[in-house]
Amino acid sequence: MINCQIPTGLIVSCQAPTDSPLHDPIVIAAMARSAVNQGAAGVRIDTPSHIAAVRQQISAPIIGIWKQQLPGCEIYITPRFEDARAIADAGSDIIAIDATLRNRPLPEADLKTFIARIHTELGKLVMADVDTIEAAIAAAQAGADTVATTLFGYTFETKHLGPPGFQLLAEIIKEINLPVICEGGISSPEMAKKALYLGAKAVVVGTDITGIDNKVAAYKLAIC
Repeated sequence: MINCQIPTGLIVSCQAPTDSPLHDPIVIAAMARSAVNQGAAGVRIDTPSHIAAVRQQISAPIIGIWKQQLPGCEIYITPRFEDARAIADAGSDIIAIDATLRNRPLPEADLKTFIARIHTELGKLVMADVDTIEAAIAAAQAGADTVATTLFGYTFETKHLGPPGFQLLAEIIKEINLPVICEGGISSPEMAKKALYLGAKAVVVGTDITGIDNKVAAYKLAIC
């Protein structure tokens, strides 16, 4: 039985590079707790260890992912069912997966079957990270509970485009009858407000809030 609902409003992605001191689960959990304390409706967290640490600190919804680089596979956001199970067991309420039209790893080659297993065996909602309107429609038809613009600008088909994908967001909202989340490239409150104005149910903000390493590097490059 699935008891969680898709968060509305601001979702904060609390992640850090693996070589950063911020990558410690204790630090990620502190980021997540701070975000929720200030009104975030939920958080997006990578890896089972980080999710478990965050779960101990907050009761707000956790969107869990596990980035996995598999040989010969472009899909890397929660590519396999075993990855989904691990982050579900760690405390995720919603499982985010790469739902682009790229080739999927076996035995998860069929997106509909993959989503159905997450629903029935794990009892979790599925957030489909997509890059194009075609992928969004396919994800909706495969049973996803929400679709996000997360991978716009990060695939071969969209590498010439830069996030945020406001046009893609508007197209998805027009074409599918699911909650749509805007994620990727949101770098100001004004941009987040625009996404909500266009009809997004929620906006995921990462680097602009929690990306200390990237933000400091950008300032250093600009002034040094």
